[in-house]
Amino acid sequence: MLIQTRTIVVQKGNVDKVVERFSREGILDEREGLIDITVMTNKRSKETEEVVVIIRWESEEAWKNWEKSPEHIQGHRDSKGQTPPDYVISTTVNMYNVNKVRKGKFGQ
Repeated sequence: MLIQTRTIVVQKGNVDKVVERFSREGILDEREGLIDITVMTNKRSKETEEVVVIIRWESEEAWKNWEKSPEHIQGHRDSKGQTPPDYVISTTVNMYNVNKVRKGKFGQ
């Protein structure tokens, strides 16, 4: 399994805009190998707000297939030259290989 995280720090009062954007269904939802997308907000943010998006893929190959897909490439072409909204302070993207998943006693 491969997990991509996207952490978006925004000015206070704008977290709902980011949550809405990443909560909408789109072409990514139909990609083979996509497990799920989780959108979270940091409850401990003080001066800023933080949204973390977790995208879980069955494998690195499934993610690479998305990255190379015409839909993904076209999306980047369409947004080329656009600046992020003023309320976005920073965005960080990370990729993680999942080495082990331990289920809780009552997990499925």
